Amino acid sequence: MPALLSETFETVAPTEADMQLAGESSRRLAAQRLGERASVHIQVLDDDKEAETVVVPASALRLLQHVLTEMAQGNAVTLIPIHTELTTQQAADLLNVSRPFLVGLLESGQIPYRKVGTHRRILFHDVMAYKQKNDAERLKALNELTAQAQELNMGY
Repeated sequence: MPALLSETFETVAPTEADMQLAGESSRRLAAQRLGERASVHIQVLDDDKEAETVVVPASALRLLQHVLTEMAQGNAVTLIPIHTELTTQQAADLLNVSRPFLVGLLESGQIPYRKVGTHRRILFHDVMAYKQKNDAERLKALNELTAQAQELNMGY
């Protein structure tokens, strides 16, 4: 069974120096055209300047590039495996809603969950699927309102 978010994953909030270094590192990785490769050889230098070559999947390096880009913009970053189970509070925090509102979504069947004793557990994947669906519905409504405003010559 996957561990809970708060027990395993650390949120990394970048310092000003981290932001600058992350920005430079992200730009250098972007120049490597990682999308064209299956794997990448990187060198890791220890304190004695001894180099060790490590082969990593290019997809992992692309993920690192995304992390660095977010850090360069001052955003805190947490990596969460897709099958991680979240508490109701963790899921509510991800959706930026209250825990009681989230419980309502669960009870109405909008987000699948399971019970462990009296506690609800929600898969990260299911929370993100709900978020993507909700975001798409809001974007559609916004586009419709924008089109109506244009048709009515409301000056937008």
